[in-house]
Amino acid sequence: MKMMDQFLWVIFPYMCVVVFIVGHVYRYRTDQFNWTAKSSEFIEKKHLKLGSLMFHLGIIPVIGGHIVGLGIPRSWMEAAGIDDHLYHIGAVYVGGVFGLVTLAGMLLLTARRFTFKNVRRLSSASDLIVNALLLFIVFMGMYSTLVTNWAQPDFNYRESISVWFRDLLILRPDASLMRDVPLSFQIHVLAGFCIFALWPFTRLVHVWSVPLNYLGRRYILYRRHRKSA
Repeated sequence: MKMMDQFLWVIFPYMCVVVFIVGHVYRYRTDQFNWTAKSSEFIEKKHLKLGSLMFHLGIIPVIGGHIVGLGIPRSWMEAAGIDDHLYHIGAVYVGGVFGLVTLAGMLLLTARRFTFKNVRRLSSASDLIVNALLLFIVFMGMYSTLVTNWAQPDFNYRESISVWFRDLLILRPDASLMRDVPLSFQIHVLAGFCIFALWPFTRLVHVWSVPLNYLGRRYILYRRHRKSA
């Protein structure tokens, strides 16, 4: 059991991070022409527009909540005047609302990917896997937040998962911190690292292609052509 804990909560996370970094470098150097989102908007637009809007509207606050919950120690939050009750309201209720929006968006996008014949025909195996895995990750996150936290009110992830995660960042992970974490949280964490390992080899790379250069680009002037007399 101890060896399995070491693999799951020490070796596996670092393996995923290494694949994430090396995979991006390799793909950028060898496959830049396929560094794209491969949009299927021209095939089906209605469900894509609604699902994508809901997913992106929800996922940004959800990611922010994960950064705060995992990255900021409990003592720092208390020093800033945020006690457990206030933090619980933000994490469960506010985070739950945005999580449900994200989940609804992923349900629409995944259903569209699998049920629309022409969209599925255009999709690669990696597209289907990523859609299904993202849906699973979001679902497990919502299940952990709304169900596990209610069923096991004594569990506090800020004293286990958060500490373990911060220790990962400073290269001193303690696998024992994850041993008694509820299964739903463990699955959510492991699935999250899986998506990082798959990221460089899927259309998710388009996240890094934000056209920031457009903000500083000079205006393009269009002039009407007049025929000479």
